[in-house]
Formats: sequence, structure tokens, C-alpha cells
Amino acid sequence: MVITFRTVSKIQFPVFILPASNWIERDGLVTIEGKLVDDKNMPGETLGIRRLQTPFKNLLPLRKSVNDLIGVLKQRKNTFVDSDGNVFIYQKTKFTSLKYYKIRKIEQKTVASVLWLKGVNFPFKVIRPPLPEATWAGVLHLNSLPWLLYEYSEDFKSTTKRKI
Repeated sequence: MVITFRTVSKIQFPVFILPASNWIERDGLVTIEGKLVDDKNMPGETLGIRRLQTPFKNLLPLRKSVNDLIGVLKQRKNTFVDSDGNVFIYQKTKFTSLKYYKIRKIEQKTVASVLWLKGVNFPFKVIRPPLPEATWAGVLHLNSLPWLLYEYSEDFKSTTKRKI
């Protein structure tokens, strides 16, 4: 399955980076190079539950997880498995602007923080607030509108392009 920024709602985060794109799905078993990624014959709704229950011992280690689309965009590899066990290739299809805005205010909440940027009319919800020295935020734009918080910076950076 190929996923783009338009179809990212089809996957369930967190996703796990796979070492290669040559997976095989046969008889409910998803393997890469002879190592088991998922055993869909086991009961359970998530990849983790099925991996814990499988009798097979040659599990492919899933060492790195990604929790959001920005994490997927920043990876060099493009093959992933989501929490439901769907293996997919993320394909970057469009160039978009990355613009930097001054951080105006950070509101601490109980579970997350709210980040307000100068020149953007809505806040961004962030799990972890930026470090105090990060005074600028890079935001990806979709159709010339602010879309996703991409990174923090100590200094202003000029507008660049990123492929999403």
C-alpha cells in the first residue's frame, strides 16, 4: 500500500520503520527477508499484541517508532508498518513551503502545551514544549496556509521548500 500526505488518515500511529520494502504477506504472515513482522493469524487488534502471542521466534526487531506525520517525513527510509499491522510505503508527492515564525507564547497544559506563533491565527498543540532557547518555529504550508509544525530553531531561517 502506498500512502501520501492526502491518505495518511488510513494508517494508525505509531508506525515502525522497516529495513526494506520487499515484504511478503502469505497465509496471514508478513515477513521481510525471512523475519516475521506480523502474524495476522493471532487474535488481537494491534501489531504489538499479535507479536507477543505468536509462536514464531524469528521476529524482525522494530527498533524505531514514529508518532506523527512529521516524523515520517523526516525519515530517510520510506517503508513502515503501522500499529494495526498495515505495511506501507510513504511516497512524497508535493513540494511545500517551510516558513519560520516567532514563538509568541507557550501555554502549559496538563497533558500537552499550546504554542502560539506571531502571524498565525491558530495555536499548535505540542506534546513537549520547545527548549527556552528555541524562539522560532518552522511551519510547513499546504496551499499557502500554515499546516504542520516542522521544527524549532534558535534563529530565524529563510523560507525553503520540503517535499511532503
